[in-house]
Amino acid sequence: MDYIQVTFHPVALYQLAAFPCAILYSYLCSFGHLPITPRYMYLLAGGLILACASMGPYAILLFIPALGSIVLFHTVSWQSVHRWAFLLQMAWQTGCHLWLLYKEYYVQETISTRLSIMISSLMLLTQRVTSLALDIHERKVKIIPVNSVMNGFHPQQACNALVFLSYLLFFPALLGGPVCSFINFQQQVNTCDVRNASQSTWLMTRGCICAFCLQVLRGLVSGGFIFHCTLMDCSQLSCIYIMWTTALLFKLTYYSHWLLDETLFYAAGFVLDCGQGVELRAKFSDTDIWTLETTHSIAVFARTWNKSTAKWLRRLIFQQCKTQPLLMTFAFSAWWHGLHPGQMFGFLCWAVMVEADYRIHLYLNVGQRNWYSRFIYKAFTWVQTQLIIAFIMMAIEMRSFSMVWALCSSYSTLFPLVYCVSMIFLIKRK
Repeated sequence: MDYIQVTFHPVALYQLAAFPCAILYSYLCSFGHLPITPRYMYLLAGGLILACASMGPYAILLFIPALGSIVLFHTVSWQSVHRWAFLLQMAWQTGCHLWLLYKEYYVQETISTRLSIMISSLMLLTQRVTSLALDIHERKVKIIPVNSVMNGFHPQQACNALVFLSYLLFFPALLGGPVCSFINFQQQVNTCDVRNASQSTWLMTRGCICAFCLQVLRGLVSGGFIFHCTLMDCSQLSCIYIMWTTALLFKLTYYSHWLLDETLFYAAGFVLDCGQGVELRAKFSDTDIWTLETTHSIAVFARTWNKSTAKWLRRLIFQQCKTQPLLMTFAFSAWWHGLHPGQMFGFLCWAVMVEADYRIHLYLNVGQRNWYSRFIYKAFTWVQTQLIIAFIMMAIEMRSFSMVWALCSSYSTLFPLVYCVSMIFLIKRK
């Protein structure tokens, strides 16, 4: 049991505990034992139970904004619902983040696992609330407002409230997983048959095996690297080695948990062909390990890392901003993640690196005439990409100001500095 606790994060253990419920849901739906409305009730009940089991009393901090969003969707006009949903949800989440910072830095209190799980789930809830609000604003999803009903209550409102609340709290996506749009969620719940059961079983089995292999690889890496010093007391080139190996452990952890989250989606049947010839598997996937580990472009890495969240940020911030959309997107990502000093520095550094990456690749691509120059160009930029991403990941994950200072005062800072100087040179040259 000690090995399991060291290898698997508590969130992963709760996700594994939810697998029987997901398999049972998929079986009942596939063989027609669960009508449409009870399906939404099943998903909602599973989410409520999972939230109470994993978060304890902190689950109320998740239920309040979820219920408030349902009221908001039925009372505010579709023209402005996305603004109100964004402001209220982010205000609530920011308050919880500030409370967490107060307990962690001012009171010097150890943060409980249940509180950390609640904060993580609240961030995922923000994604679903704002995504649904944008769908309502863009008229992709239509509801009956309360003030438009002549006789007060309308049965369709109760049905909408159940479906919306089920979407916000359904258990496969409560603690982790890709951002599932409301339209895809409703389509998956309403469409399920026996011929898709074998596909879900195969994907679930493969996902569990891959996640387990990545966890074993992480254990081998962590056991194989012996750290005689840390970033706080390293010297010269050893700082680069420690930065890269620690970032590798972080990436392996993310990959394995993303695969586990996707596998829970597959176990519940959320990866089916809905009769339009389009398989939704790509929409329920965050993991593209090959691209992340082989790309020589920081911009491509940013778009591929946690793909569904990157698409959500692009829709919510990048496409809505008229001024400096790239910088505003990464700044909002730092706000959404929690406003720790390391997160603010890391995401703003990431924005600068992406901007530099665009300019450097545009300049270097012009002179690529033969194969060996292309090879040198890709090899150099691949090394730069991997080391810069390791630098950013260390800043974001370590969070504290002291760790950021130790990182910036080490040899590791040479790699982002090279890109910054190159960007300044290219701007002046233009």
